[in-house]
Amino acid sequence: MRMKRCAAALVAVWMFGSASAGSVNYQTKTPYQPQQDMAAYEAAPAGYVPVSTQLLARHGSRGLTGFKADLALYNMWLQAQQDDALTPLGRQLGPDILALMRANFTLGHGVPGISKPGYGNETMQGIAEHTSLARRMVARLPALFAADGRQIVVVTSGRDRAVDSGAFFVQSLLAQQPALAAAVVYPPSRAPRGEVDRATRPAGTDRFLLYFHKLDKKRDRVTDPADPLYRTYQASQAYQAYEKSAAVGDREAAVLRQPQLLDASRATLARLFAPAFLEKLDRGQLQFANTGTRTFTSVDGRFSNTLSGDGKMHIASSVDAAMMLYALYGAAADMQAEVAADFTRYVLPAQANVFAYVSDAEDFYSKGPGMADQDGVTWRMAQTLKEDFLQEVDAIANENLAHLAKLRFAHAETIIPFAAMLGIPGMSEPLPPATLYTYQNSAWRGAMVAPMAANIQWDVYRNTAGAVALRMLYNERETDFAPVCDSARLAPGSHFYLYAALKACLQ
Repeated sequence: MRMKRCAAALVAVWMFGSASAGSVNYQTKTPYQPQQDMAAYEAAPAGYVPVSTQLLARHGSRGLTGFKADLALYNMWLQAQQDDALTPLGRQLGPDILALMRANFTLGHGVPGISKPGYGNETMQGIAEHTSLARRMVARLPALFAADGRQIVVVTSGRDRAVDSGAFFVQSLLAQQPALAAAVVYPPSRAPRGEVDRATRPAGTDRFLLYFHKLDKKRDRVTDPADPLYRTYQASQAYQAYEKSAAVGDREAAVLRQPQLLDASRATLARLFAPAFLEKLDRGQLQFANTGTRTFTSVDGRFSNTLSGDGKMHIASSVDAAMMLYALYGAAADMQAEVAADFTRYVLPAQANVFAYVSDAEDFYSKGPGMADQDGVTWRMAQTLKEDFLQEVDAIANENLAHLAKLRFAHAETIIPFAAMLGIPGMSEPLPPATLYTYQNSAWRGAMVAPMAANIQWDVYRNTAGAVALRMLYNERETDFAPVCDSARLAPGSHFYLYAALKACLQ
């Protein structure tokens, strides 16, 4: 028996390893932290001065996106309470879920700039992440932002949390440089050729550039192969089909079948619910869903919100319940100003590491590099975005200095494929179809690729001879392009790349 336990432990270490050095196992829900001290950045090459910068940023920390896992898990808790099947710790879970619900129902109420309070909004933490990101951008490039008469172009996906992130970022930027207020511009939205009515595409939004993973057949259909957006639309449709494919389903099912996940789920729930209650759940005698209607009112009494669950989120096993609890654990980490409840007491580090692996594995296959035989289906739709970055640098190389900066605000589903398309080491390597993602065979981690407010920045420099160079920051860490682009470096080991050679490598 002891040998079997030791063997099981070794398998667990091989499969799950560590989510990342210093990780708290929140993965793509990880609150943002810059990954390098600005003082440690490589100095610009002699004779080069900054002439523009570009940003792609995920929205900041947010609440839950819908009335789903919280309601389903609360319904399970209510049944356990009725059955007297709660441990002392378990009895505290229900009130904490209610506190999390209340915070999400009223999220954004009373916050200037948030027009519609509720689920999916940025938290105060998310606002601070983008406010600080803008502050550091100006501090990194003070001479650039002291420039006059050049435009700062701002574009978002159009989703509320991305729009709000952009607004808070710009607000912070202008607080530092008020004279730049007139420089901020919101370009016309990209749209299929021939589209006349753009009422749903307000200036400063661009679904084809920043929401390409969900282009829909009713609103975004492009049928003309000569249309510049045709390729993006087709790639989006291929991706959405892939997401629902048996190939992805089989991989996710294999991840969920790992015995360590069931062990971690039962260990987590055993601290909260009576054994007999969990046995009934795993035998199929109990099932729960996000059904019911609830109303919450803000603390100041000035805002009330009523929502009903759609019944589509189901708990039919210990694994289902534990993964939903893990979702609330991640949400609470992004809502520290709004929720006093401590969900870390419900999910211990050893089990959180297992749940983090599951989250990473699902994201790796559904959003990340995925399987090597899928021909880049998860990232081909980012081609228009890559071209947009290159066109901005092309303009500088062609002496067009109209744009001081281009700032783009989007989602994890934008950041992740763009990183893969750029070939960034650790973020772009697919696995053979027969090889299941583990922490041992892949460096891909959601916490590193797409934490809250994740960002990719290109700082562009030029010398008096007109040569253009740039360096990339990923989550504010100097980051290399794909190894095949090493010949474009200004010097061996430098983070600065000559643009002409880099562009040739990236195309």
